Amino acid sequence: MDGPLAKAVVDKKPIPEIDFTLHIMEDGSQVSTQERVCKDVQAPAMQVPTNEQFWSPTDRSKPNLPFLKQHFYREGRLTEEQALWIIGEGTKILKAEPNLLEMDAPITVCGDVHGQYFDLMKLFEVGGDPSETRYLFLGDYVDRGYFSIECVLYLWALKIWYPNTLWLLRGNHECRHLTDYFTFKLECKHKYSEKIYDACMDSFCSLPLAAVMNKQFLCIHGGLSPELHTLEDIKSIDRFREPPTHGLMCDILWADPLEEFGQEKTGEFYVHNHVRGCSYFFSYPAACNFLEKNNLLSIIRAHEAQDAGYRMYRKTRTTGFPSVMTIFSAPNYLDVYNNKAAVLKYENNVMNIRQFNCTPHPYWLPNFMDVFTWSLPFVGEKITDMLIAILNTCSKEELEDETPSASITAETPPLADAESTEAKRRAIKNKILAIGRLSRVFQVLREESERVTELKTQSGGRLPAGTLMLGAEGIKQAIHNFEDARKVDLQNERLPPSPEEIEKRSAEDRRMALERAATEADNDVQLQGVARRISM
Repeated sequence: MDGPLAKAVVDKKPIPEIDFTLHIMEDGSQVSTQERVCKDVQAPAMQVPTNEQFWSPTDRSKPNLPFLKQHFYREGRLTEEQALWIIGEGTKILKAEPNLLEMDAPITVCGDVHGQYFDLMKLFEVGGDPSETRYLFLGDYVDRGYFSIECVLYLWALKIWYPNTLWLLRGNHECRHLTDYFTFKLECKHKYSEKIYDACMDSFCSLPLAAVMNKQFLCIHGGLSPELHTLEDIKSIDRFREPPTHGLMCDILWADPLEEFGQEKTGEFYVHNHVRGCSYFFSYPAACNFLEKNNLLSIIRAHEAQDAGYRMYRKTRTTGFPSVMTIFSAPNYLDVYNNKAAVLKYENNVMNIRQFNCTPHPYWLPNFMDVFTWSLPFVGEKITDMLIAILNTCSKEELEDETPSASITAETPPLADAESTEAKRRAIKNKILAIGRLSRVFQVLREESERVTELKTQSGGRLPAGTLMLGAEGIKQAIHNFEDARKVDLQNERLPPSPEEIEKRSAEDRRMALERAATEADNDVQLQGVARRISM
């Protein structure tokens, strides 16, 4: 080998070594591929705890609370056996408690948590260490937030440690119907298994329904009922079941004070609750009548998001104390409301409200999707757009030209060949139109993904009725403050439809969307021109 070729071989430069541990960003800066880009975001806990880690070093019959707190904070998970043990032991304690609990002050009363585990940790900072502070939670530990199972496991672990100083009541979300409609069932199946979900449902049926605090305050999740006359009525309820859609148990979990509470234009004690789709609104006279009859001072409840985290209703004429108080303990509810949260501390006959703001938390895509599943409609739309762009190489003049390209030839093909050629043309044309329809279908799916992203925190991944028509940008512009968020989310405060109704509505919505996509594709003049021209 000689000449230029030999010289090229001799002068050949070695292949440069590439350091794959470094990545050059668009701005020219270098980052290590072996380190986290966002160093202030702690890496998730990837390993399930060993039995040595899970059990407390001071009492091997109970879980290690400090470890669980930190493990869940890092999005860690337990083994199925460990999770089932916590739920099972907590259930045994809850089953032994009566429908109506009784406890003395001092105590800290907390409202809805809704799967906001990181804010629950803030709540304990504000309210006090559970080992030294008595707590009463008013229900709604799950759904809407994406860390519900962590809330359940940690609260149940606390119940195991402090059965006589920490109490848990049932909320309307502690049932199969709502957890199936919103996010909790999906979360359990994604993070653990359906076995864990079923264990939680059994445990929820064991939760007490109400509490009398300091012999002065009735504490419940929802509100009063036309069937609730004395406290004995609560004691007679069979609570170990799925809540019914009407009756005393339903009302305790679902009822609300009237919006014009204390300024009613009607003398009725109870009005149908059209916002919830079940139960009642109760009036100021109803509350005063119940309090006087049962020698109580006030009703403390949760169930409704509050801008300040709490709301004091009109005072009673006899005591001058608020007849009803609402406590809500989920700050910046659904990452949209921008509300404060609050807990109520009662000690030495003095009541203090302590407010707190939200804590940053990890982000989840709607319905616990991975990014590849979520992005498929976006990718599909772009690919079909590219394919149509490749086919659309004709000029406007060519598209307007109706003359078939085959007319240039002098010979007329035989009839059989002509029919075959026509069939091929139709097939080509139909394929091009099918690509157009597919493009529109992916566009519909992509728009749906965008809307779910905008609304996922408001609706647990489902689209509230009436907001779909707004579109992503419209929804963004619609929410400016707490009241806007509450109005947009109002549909999700209702008793959900049955699974059959949901399936039927979803199928009908999807069918109409796909029909619209097909119609738009068929009416696309440019696409029709491309199909006609290429098939000639």
